[in-house]
Amino acid sequence: MLRFTPILLAALAGFVMYHFSAWRTARELDARSSELADNTLLRLCDQLAAALELPRIKVNIYDIDAVNGLAAPDGRIFITRGFYDRYRSGQVSAEEMASVIAHELGHVALGHTRRRMIDFTSQNALRTALALILSRFLPGIGVYIAGFLASMLGAHLSRGDEYEADAYASALLVKAGIGTEPQKSMFRKLEALSQARSGVVPAWLMSHPKTPDRIAAIEANEKKWRL
Repeated sequence: MLRFTPILLAALAGFVMYHFSAWRTARELDARSSELADNTLLRLCDQLAAALELPRIKVNIYDIDAVNGLAAPDGRIFITRGFYDRYRSGQVSAEEMASVIAHELGHVALGHTRRRMIDFTSQNALRTALALILSRFLPGIGVYIAGFLASMLGAHLSRGDEYEADAYASALLVKAGIGTEPQKSMFRKLEALSQARSGVVPAWLMSHPKTPDRIAAIEANEKKWRL
């Protein structure tokens, strides 16, 4: 039993770290966000809500310059001030913003925010277990290899979540009468808007799939739905 103690402690540490991070994130969001008040975007949010048979969908503006959308661990939906400013300047259409909101709704509806807690905890335990094993054979570098492998697993799980949220968003956008074209055009713009450097990191280690792969997956779903 004692040989498993470090692994169990690592899993417990991951659990505590995740909850602390979620608490800190919630405080940060509360302090630096306000409710979306743009009438055009609110109208599109009402279309999404009607498709989901919900009374309304509340979206918040997170006051940071980055271009991003996020689903908080407590289920709230945010778009960043930097993203909203791109919309206000005409670089991003209202329908494209709606596709981002639909994507974040997918993360909430599919339980990804809760699953990340389990993934983070298990990855922390896996990292420790691999480090213990590999360090016996590769002293000094075993711990780095373990960290690399755990990070690779985390990236793979994250990419899976993104594909699932994309598919959810596509179905919701179609049902709401918005369609998937804004979703695909948003992906084409996103790397430039966020100044992404996807070419620096291998595709299999990125937390988000490559843009062409995401668009291809959306179009494959569309073909299945038309059958």
